[in-house]
Amino acid sequence: MRASEASGPRQFVAALLFLGIVVGVAAAGSVANAPHIDGWYADAEKVPWSPPNAVFGPVWSVLYLLIAAAGWLIWRVGYRRASSNAARGALALYVVQLVLNALWSPAFFAGYPLLGPVGWWIAAVVILLLLGCVVGFAVAAARWSKAAAWFMVPYLLWLAFAATLNVGIIVLN
Repeated sequence: MRASEASGPRQFVAALLFLGIVVGVAAAGSVANAPHIDGWYADAEKVPWSPPNAVFGPVWSVLYLLIAAAGWLIWRVGYRRASSNAARGALALYVVQLVLNALWSPAFFAGYPLLGPVGWWIAAVVILLLLGCVVGFAVAAARWSKAAAWFMVPYLLWLAFAATLNVGIIVLN
């Protein structure tokens, strides 16, 4: 073990923390989505390429695992000591993308009943910011871990796809 490498137990605890935080973001999104999936969203006009609702859960489950793994890999490689991480810039982008990810569902699903179509526009801005932040994180991550950077590619592709669904709702409704 290098002097700057985190111990096995510390790495395990960190992996659980990354997974727990990402699960928290996913759960918050589900709470925001749940009351609206069979409500206004079911009645909204959607683009022809909109997948069935059953697709979203499994896709997001895999993506959230990749997101957690990417964050943990960057933390692990940048670890120097308990109070410092050389990859803190990449980790800051990681945190920002998690915050934006957590904001999208409430903006889109809960925003519409509160604000009308303005909620969808806010969600569109959030998802575009999220896309930019994930690209920034992937680029920053590549310096520390190629695997972490590649773990972001499916997430980026799904976000781009989700952005078309978001904009489609705006255009068609």
